[in-house]
Amino acid sequence: MTLTAAVVQLAPGNDKDANLAEIESHLRAAAARGARLVVLPEYAVFTVPAMDHRFVESAEPLDGPTVRRLAELGAELDLTIVAGVNEPAGDGRIHNTLVGLQGGRVAAVYRKVHLYDAFGYKESDRVDAASPAAPQLLEVDGFTVGMQTCYDLRFPEVSRTLVDAGADVLALPAEWVPGPLKEYHWNTLLRARAIENTAYVVAADQCAPTGAGNSVVLDPMGIAVAGVGEAAGVAVAELDPDRLAHVRTVNPALELRRYAVVPRGER
Repeated sequence: MTLTAAVVQLAPGNDKDANLAEIESHLRAAAARGARLVVLPEYAVFTVPAMDHRFVESAEPLDGPTVRRLAELGAELDLTIVAGVNEPAGDGRIHNTLVGLQGGRVAAVYRKVHLYDAFGYKESDRVDAASPAAPQLLEVDGFTVGMQTCYDLRFPEVSRTLVDAGADVLALPAEWVPGPLKEYHWNTLLRARAIENTAYVVAADQCAPTGAGNSVVLDPMGIAVAGVGEAAGVAVAELDPDRLAHVRTVNPALELRRYAVVPRGER
């Protein structure tokens, strides 16, 4: 049994209602094309160009109206949805959080561990980094889906931890900020994570002006099987368990490796 997966690419702004309306349109389009798993970008329902107080003021708990609306749409359309939201952290900051929605409820949660304090940006000014924790996984049509987000992509241990827990699909929402060589880094690192983990990667980015675009679905050999370029849109691909098994047979890197991932202490 294959899994039909979709990435949604958009450029959310500071109007949640408008963002949710656009997301709903994309979700309905993905469902009409047979999607069962849909990955939305990081900060999918509220984004402004600067990491400032507006991210905190717009934050909602995971039982708030935004997540409830996404969960309702998922239930109506029979979709598993992975989306990035800004969640209150209780200290005047937020968590950069991914929710995995199934059956009208929050089925899995991931709070970003690696914050984007790089390339002149300071996410930690407004975001509280979560401590590494055991992955919460989603089961969709015979596939096991793990979640990570944006800057986590630069740390291969995150993906390997998910795969060690059983994931064969990596769902990766992002707001990959544009800049010199950033598209090159995005495309290179996504392929590396697919190849070294012999896993499917379903990566949804924001598009301009807040993201670099290039949302993509990669197979376990790092081959792009569907993608979106620079504009808003939806890409849909079939994830095939036979392809996964074949790649892991001819390239048994997970079986042959001799190192484990061990979390570091707080920094």
